[in-house]
Amino acid sequence: MMHCDIYKFSKKDDLYVYIARPDYPNDTDEIRDWLSVLPKDFRQAIGRETFVMHLDLANTPRLARVNKAEVLEKLQSQGYFVQMPPEDVLLRQAKLNMAEAQQNKWQ
Repeated sequence: MMHCDIYKFSKKDDLYVYIARPDYPNDTDEIRDWLSVLPKDFRQAIGRETFVMHLDLANTPRLARVNKAEVLEKLQSQGYFVQMPPEDVLLRQAKLNMAEAQQNKWQ
């Protein structure tokens, strides 16, 4: 049985982080920083978190954009899983960033 919390972040649209909660619901006696499992530089780069939902993966047949087995493996091995934006979103963001850089270059 694997429970996890899912968060989104202010600096990265369409990026979601799943945080393992292996002892849920018996892990709430003390207030903890669940995101402390993330590497510090990565956490700073993605901005402020917003809680999205809690998920019981044992009762979730499949996930929309990611492989459930891969999510479970990462949650068990490192305590978190990063769901990257789909390719089309990454491409759109790259084009916007490039256009913005070109515009700033001439100002």
